[in-house]
Amino acid sequence: MTNIETKKVLITGVSSGLGRALAQKILERGGCVAGTLRDKSQMSEFEALAPGRAVAVEMDITNPEQVKVGVEKAITTFGQIDVLANNAGHGLVGAIEETSDLEAQRMLDTNFLGNLRVTRAILPQMRQQKSGHIINYSAIGGFTGFPGLGVYSAAKAAVDIMGEALAAEVKPLGINVTILTVGIFRTDFAGRSLQHTEQVLDDYQETPAGKFRGFIDNLSGNQPNDPELAAEAIIKLIESDKPPLHLALGNDAIKTIQDKIERLQQDVRAWQEVSASTAY
Repeated sequence: MTNIETKKVLITGVSSGLGRALAQKILERGGCVAGTLRDKSQMSEFEALAPGRAVAVEMDITNPEQVKVGVEKAITTFGQIDVLANNAGHGLVGAIEETSDLEAQRMLDTNFLGNLRVTRAILPQMRQQKSGHIINYSAIGGFTGFPGLGVYSAAKAAVDIMGEALAAEVKPLGINVTILTVGIFRTDFAGRSLQHTEQVLDDYQETPAGKFRGFIDNLSGNQPNDPELAAEAIIKLIESDKPPLHLALGNDAIKTIQDKIERLQQDVRAWQEVSASTAY
């Protein structure tokens, strides 16, 4: 087991929420954090958390040039990056039919393609040093599709599957990958960070997708999980010599995973004869 004090960590999205909580915990324990921020006015405040060990990186992960320059700055400042925490992202509430092409494109660009851009930018250095740990923040909505969060769920599911493939690709090169299935945490995700589709169709009002709007709009401040404790769990993950491919964060995340596995097993058992009937 390694100590967090020795780690140089790049975290995307440290202005608030899980990214900020993790950055602060690592800095409190003597580690080094390069944290990405879209708002330049927040950079000096972040660096003041631990002068010399907290480095603010201006980066919008939807901007390929900013990703390239920002990752290079993080590597140059610390000499190397040991851990990448792909945290940045935001949600979109609305039924799939209500979601426009532009809204869907923005969801995928932030939650999936942004993750991909930062990952590709850091991999050459991790390959060179033959070590590293990439942590991809997914969500319970990425493990199973939630009505009312369909496009967001699809983007996070893409993060899950890409992470599984990436893990197999880079394991022989000394690099670990962990996919976080993040439950519902008391952050701004259900508040200022949450977007809603412009189109709202009356037919969905009494369906699960429509009812989800009311649920999540009243969720802020009542979420069951603590970001500070998530940060503690992720530090344990970073310090582990054998990190898992998947890690659930929260009892709600554990239940979501277990329930879906059971549903899948039920479908496979019930339709196994039909499924197997395709063989020559």
